[in-house]
Amino acid sequence: TDSIEMKQASLAADAVKGLQGALKNYYNFYNGYDPMFTWWVPKTYTGLDSLLNLYAVSLRKKGKINTSQKDDGSGIIGNPIGRDELIRTLKLEFIPYTAEELVDIANREFAWCDAELLKASREMGFGDNWKGAQEKVKNLYVPPGKQPEAMYDLYKQSVDFLKKHNLVTIPPMAEEAWGMYMMSPDRQRVNPFFLGGESLIISYPTNTMTYDEKMMSMRGNNPHFSRATVHHELIAGHHLQGYMTARHKAYRNFDTPFWVEGNALYWELLLWDMKFPRSPEDRIGMLFWRMHRCARIIFSLNYHLGKWTPQQCIDFLVDRVGHERANAEGEVRRSFTGGYGPLYQIAYMIGGLQFMALKKELVDTRKMSYKQYHDAILHENSLPVEMLRAILTNQPLTRDFKTNWRFYDK
Repeated sequence: TDSIEMKQASLAADAVKGLQGALKNYYNFYNGYDPMFTWWVPKTYTGLDSLLNLYAVSLRKKGKINTSQKDDGSGIIGNPIGRDELIRTLKLEFIPYTAEELVDIANREFAWCDAELLKASREMGFGDNWKGAQEKVKNLYVPPGKQPEAMYDLYKQSVDFLKKHNLVTIPPMAEEAWGMYMMSPDRQRVNPFFLGGESLIISYPTNTMTYDEKMMSMRGNNPHFSRATVHHELIAGHHLQGYMTARHKAYRNFDTPFWVEGNALYWELLLWDMKFPRSPEDRIGMLFWRMHRCARIIFSLNYHLGKWTPQQCIDFLVDRVGHERANAEGEVRRSFTGGYGPLYQIAYMIGGLQFMALKKELVDTRKMSYKQYHDAILHENSLPVEMLRAILTNQPLTRDFKTNWRFYDK
């Protein structure tokens, strides 16, 4: 065949590369140690390895995006899935809301952010000109080459805060076993901010960028904006998640973003409520990311419903959230062409709201302490949050159980 749908082509190519890796491990185990194997196999293995490599490359070249979307000038071509498929995938994630209801939730959360943003703007002397206040915060970036030290300082502040309030168990090894890496210029086109986990991958200017690219990278990654994201990526976010889920009920391999990203986002919401931001500048930085999570729901669902183009999504992030344009383009490119599922971008805020609702149910009623609740989340591993709720509340489940937890009540 001349072409294969891109998703299937990538899946097939990954399967071939997986087979190639398994054969390599097998070959390296015996070659040179087993005389008969070493006599007969190397020539055949080398030929097979080369053919598998060519096969994987050929599969990827045949991959084509079959999409109803036309190029709107942004150069970003995704594959909007439509309302019916959105509802089907939401049910698979145990989310009993329609796409339209989720957009409404995002707009209500956005309205809260708007009110808080105006409070911070007024405290900074900008009145209701929140974009002016945000502009000042963006320009409080650290010099080129100094971002790793600034991010390590934010990491220490967040871990000290978690320990001071006895919020979660932090194994000493988890504190030690992570590292920092710098994002390449090419990867920053798709990931203009952090990536996290055991490795904190930092986006900041490199010598090969244009002047405008350098300034947008620094402004978009200033310490006040990053205050919301360092703990999201490290502790108690993705790094602690990975450390604990490798050690507790690792057979639960759902890997749902509503748990993975939702739980990391939950910490942003909780630390805001516990006064982690120290100044109006910090609050504007944390609100930037909170608005961004709301915006992700709005632009990604409108795109998949066929209502918005990628360029409209970019403009929305610039005008409504205050993104640097290059960063907004990278964010939309990542959302629609970065290999993420169609629900991935909405999972941050929606998953976070699920964890906040469960916190109200268990911690605010004194059935569990914060530490018990947060440790239990990590010990149960990644699974749909409604299923986690069923476990923690001892809710009996039937074989034909259907999602019914309407967790948003604002």
